[in-house]
Amino acid sequence: MASNKLVSCPSCGFNKNPEGSTRCGSCGAKMDSLEKGGRTKEEEVERRYQQDGLSVQWTLIALAVQALLTGAVVFGLPWLIRALDFEGGNGMIVCIPVWFMGGLLVGMISPGRTFIEPMIASFLVAIPSTYLLHASQTVRTLPSFLYVIMGGIGVLFTLIGSYLGERWQLVAPKKA
Repeated sequence: MASNKLVSCPSCGFNKNPEGSTRCGSCGAKMDSLEKGGRTKEEEVERRYQQDGLSVQWTLIALAVQALLTGAVVFGLPWLIRALDFEGGNGMIVCIPVWFMGGLLVGMISPGRTFIEPMIASFLVAIPSTYLLHASQTVRTLPSFLYVIMGGIGVLFTLIGSYLGERWQLVAPKKA
């Protein structure tokens, strides 16, 4: 027979969680990760910048952010301003800072430590973007493998940007 003892959530205070539950029934927080008594101060410092798990919700949000930024800057801006021409290699050069800024933005606004999600999103955006930019090259042609390498560099820059965004988010505001 199961124990009838109820445990209170240290995060939200919900007091009707069964004793062996791993997550709170109200807020969904991990019950064991909220108890600081199990870890030493050194372990807490080491764990500070480690990601707990993969969030599908923030992967989809990051996918939307990266797709909108890439579509607006790389494909939409030249459509509005005819003097800009981001075809081929020039478009890939523009994609790298766009994906970095998308990773930085998602890293700053996401709760907790989520820096893998923007990298997955930029990888999913890089596949069609690289194909479209390779197919649109007319004057300045680059070999196909350079598009793949530049796409990989863009994905790595997204990881750097999202990590910096998370670090920026974790910095406590200075008191006046």
